[in-house]
Amino acid sequence: MIRAWALALGLGLVATASIAQQETQAATGAVLRGLDKINGKVVDIELPVGSTVQFDRLNITLTECRYPAGNPSGNAYAGLQITEAGQGNVVFSGWMIASAPALSAMDHARYDVWVMRCTTS
Repeated sequence: MIRAWALALGLGLVATASIAQQETQAATGAVLRGLDKINGKVVDIELPVGSTVQFDRLNITLTECRYPAGNPSGNAYAGLQITEAGQGNVVFSGWMIASAPALSAMDHARYDVWVMRCTTS
């Protein structure tokens, strides 16, 4: 059982490394999806690079969005800074990957935010 788990982990790391080595292009913005786990509200959030939006009690800043070169509808990588509104507590800071949301997920009791895609216009 441990061997199978180690093999699966190794294959996952190889797949992640090959994804990370793809040539990418910068996008002008991103589409994120936000979920309020208490009331079940789901919202798609479109924002340009460098801007901040408020999603309920969170402030979400998009620092960068990248996608595979020549494939704008391909896997999106978004650099995000997410803080609690009014408190300034950093909830998430880093890269989220659309095809692997659990790889670098935001850990919050009430909200989930994940990347859907980059926008190019």
